[in-house]
Amino acid sequence: MDLEAVRTFLAVVDSGRFRRAADDLSVTQQAVSKRVAALEKELGVRLFTRTGRGAEVTVDGRAFLPHARALLDAEARALASVRPGRRALRVDVIGRRLAPAALLRDFHRAHPEVELDVVTLFDSDAAVAALRAGTVDASFRAVTMPGRRLPEGIGALPVLDEPMQLLTGPEHALAEAGGVTPAELVGHRIWVPGVVGGTEWAAYYADLAATFGLSIEVTGPDFGTEPLFDKVATSPGLATFVGEWTRLVWPEGHGLRRVGVHGPTPVYPHSLLWAVDNPHPALLALRDRLGASPEAPDLTRPDPGIWAPAWSRPRRGRF
Repeated sequence: MDLEAVRTFLAVVDSGRFRRAADDLSVTQQAVSKRVAALEKELGVRLFTRTGRGAEVTVDGRAFLPHARALLDAEARALASVRPGRRALRVDVIGRRLAPAALLRDFHRAHPEVELDVVTLFDSDAAVAALRAGTVDASFRAVTMPGRRLPEGIGALPVLDEPMQLLTGPEHALAEAGGVTPAELVGHRIWVPGVVGGTEWAAYYADLAATFGLSIEVTGPDFGTEPLFDKVATSPGLATFVGEWTRLVWPEGHGLRRVGVHGPTPVYPHSLLWAVDNPHPALLALRDRLGASPEAPDLTRPDPGIWAPAWSRPRRGRF
């Protein structure tokens, strides 16, 4: 159905005259007549009767009237749902307990007027595809992976270098250490289940292990954090890595320990990705907030006290 014809029908109803409706719509009276005639032909009924007092709505016109208003209301809602600034900002945070979710919660506290739609995509390939397709507005990712580049049209902003910590049970040899160096982790079993080959986090742990000579085991099924904590809590020789910002909750009796790693500190490099042609105004607010955060790394002044893979900084080219 031609919504311009429906809009013209309502203009005639509201004004009572074809000429006045033409003025309201900034078209000719002939155009109004043609639109109404086309709508009447489509519906198979007469909508108006012309009288000396103007245009009177017929019985069929009155029956159609509430539905005509509903059609234009639906049109307005449909347009508003995709108009920049009117729909929710859709952001991928990888995991709801991980550091990106905390960054997004901080943004929401600073901008409670911005409606957010939070999603979790699988890996950087899925995130970049979603950004290019317009199904998400932004994504927190480590970029890019060895041998890859961000594609043209995708922007990237480093927003957090998250320190990695060692998580141990109370009987582990390093449980009471105030901190450890990567060299002191050599020979210890570090278990990180659920690492999927071809993902950015698989590349991260492979590079971490190769750089410092660590034994990082990625085998075995991933049953979630609770079974992992159960295993680590009862093992004197098994530990795992967690991000400093990762929210962890474990049973009171587990006695798990977070041990800082320094000299250097391995960090997981989170960046915000977005499509540069995305006009959503809240996206600019998100980038401004994260870029001005004291947590945002300054890549112009590398910190010798931290380690991150060389490939994990935004670069241009083919992804």
